[in-house]
Amino acid sequence: MDARIISATNRDLIADVTAGRFREDLFYRLHVFPITVPPLAERPEDIAELVRHFLARFAAEEGKRIRAISAQALALLAAYRWPGNVRQLENAVFRAVVLAETDEVGVSEFPQIATQLARGPTSIGDGESLKIVPPAPSFEGAMTIAEEHPPGLGGSIAPYAMSGATLQLIDPTGEVRPLDEVETEVIRFAVSHYRGQMSEVARRLRIGRSTLYRKLDLLGFDPDAPEADNQSAVKAL
Repeated sequence: MDARIISATNRDLIADVTAGRFREDLFYRLHVFPITVPPLAERPEDIAELVRHFLARFAAEEGKRIRAISAQALALLAAYRWPGNVRQLENAVFRAVVLAETDEVGVSEFPQIATQLARGPTSIGDGESLKIVPPAPSFEGAMTIAEEHPPGLGGSIAPYAMSGATLQLIDPTGEVRPLDEVETEVIRFAVSHYRGQMSEVARRLRIGRSTLYRKLDLLGFDPDAPEADNQSAVKAL
């Protein structure tokens, strides 16, 4: 038989091998291609995206009309250290959706997190201390969620939007929009957002300039045309 073993641990196996708590030969058999996933506390920039994902999923599953999460709630979640990592965040968001009585999730839907942050550093066993990180990055306004399905119909919720830019992924019939339509909207927004600076547009979209120009040509946008003409073209995209 041909088998591949994928294993995971939250322990420092090198330290365990040195201390004699883990077999050295087994360690080197498993340690062929290691992939290190940093704990959530070391990547707070992922929290907003994870919260959006879990809110969309649980709101659809529970039939709740959750349209936004407040900036204060996001800052609260980003300030917490999450010793239970992504699974703990997932459970916290699920409880928040269940508790929510309005279409916006706020700080009051995360009572356990708020309580632990208010207490300051807390012992979590084995002499380890739960330290509170500095205040989280500020979020202006709320993270909004565009809902496309009424409660009980399942489906998903479109990605959140910051500063009012919303991308709809579901059409009026409840079906996922074609990829070319979504791409057109993204390009239109990028060209407008970066005021026609094509190098910056290509860099932010992570595509080559030649690819960008080819797509713009297909959409009827001429980079060499007068600005007024291109503004009309962008609106027509």
